[in-house]
Amino acid sequence: MTLRLYAHPFSSYCQKVLIALYENNTPFEYLTLDDAKNGAELEALWPIKKFPVLVDEGRAIMESSIIVEHLDIYYPGPARMIPEDSREALEVRRLDRFFDNYIATPMQKIVLDQIRPEKDRDPYGVTEARAMLDKAYDWLDRTLAGRDWATGATFSLADCAAAPSLFYADWAHPISDKFAHVRDYRGRLLARPSFARAVDEARPYRQFFPLGAPDRD
Repeated sequence: MTLRLYAHPFSSYCQKVLIALYENNTPFEYLTLDDAKNGAELEALWPIKKFPVLVDEGRAIMESSIIVEHLDIYYPGPARMIPEDSREALEVRRLDRFFDNYIATPMQKIVLDQIRPEKDRDPYGVTEARAMLDKAYDWLDRTLAGRDWATGATFSLADCAAAPSLFYADWAHPISDKFAHVRDYRGRLLARPSFARAVDEARPYRQFFPLGAPDRD
């Protein structure tokens, strides 16, 4: 049975899963949520309506990190997203949570605040989110020294999380030149064919970025 992925090309968490699929050329049916029929099917599968959702033999799998691990277990390819070594696997999962919680979450706070009616905006919360991103960039810059990828020499789940998180975070709160390791790492991620493909698929939607997509990348 063909894997089915309910996703939107412009979503960072959907891109996280797409990267893992593209890394291993895993066959799947891409059900984009521009189609109302696909949106209704998603809601029937997962009433919370958060995406991506992967359907495998009738079973719906939610949450991007869990979906990538599911693929790694049941549809393994040459590019393994979770190392077999337990300590290395723990480090990959640690960095995955870092990118989701301390890069993607504050980035989304800034972006979603812009969507709100002006009277309902939260400038204090946005200031806190920007401060968190600066702290996260600083920690990550020191962590990445001497590394090609998030946890070392091998591309993993952590890099699947990092790519869209840093891509959009730099749009929302630019990565300072003083964080050279982070900027270089973001460049390596953009050059990775799997992520480059996801970025290209999302290009038609850049006009919808609430802060205005910069004329780069």
